[in-house]
Amino acid sequence: MLLVFGLSAFFRTVGEGVFHCQACGGDRGYRRRIGRRWFTLFFLPVIPLDRLGEIVECHTCRARFRPAVLRLPTADQLTAALSAGMRAAVALVLRAGVEGDEAARRRAVEAVRGYGEEYYDDEALEGDLGMPAAFLAEEIVPAGAHLAVEAKEWFLARAVRVGLADGPLTERERQTLRDVAGHLGMTHAHALGVIAMTEGAAR
Repeated sequence: MLLVFGLSAFFRTVGEGVFHCQACGGDRGYRRRIGRRWFTLFFLPVIPLDRLGEIVECHTCRARFRPAVLRLPTADQLTAALSAGMRAAVALVLRAGVEGDEAARRRAVEAVRGYGEEYYDDEALEGDLGMPAAFLAEEIVPAGAHLAVEAKEWFLARAVRVGLADGPLTERERQTLRDVAGHLGMTHAHALGVIAMTEGAAR
């Protein structure tokens, strides 16, 4: 009788979801799989041997990645983080100035809509103004974690323009904007430069 034996690797799926595929360049479905080498007899796995580790496999292009790729935000998660961060930033700036100023409130709503929340309105803004300052500050941090330097500057400049809508910045508004910059991960000097440049462009 002829015995056919050998070694083969087998993977089993332990989870599925959506991730940002770096090969496809977009959000895709994935399978999280664990591999193991087996001794096979007649091509059937018989004796489990060493573990081969975990991989994440894209449903679309079949590219394989280390599990750390799942820590990257999807496009939807990134959009949500940026809009939540801007909502928090404009609420803090308005509370540092004149909350009831119509021009400033309109500019705040436009700033949030510019980050993908197209149905954001004055009623939603009013709700954000009632949130605790500590909560609002925490909402800005995830946005900063995903933004490049230039994008952080643009984000802060949008918040500065909200403060400028009702006139020159007050010292309280300046401090709030410096705090916003800090939550974004910007240095004090960097924040001052962006604030001054935005003020100059508004004159």
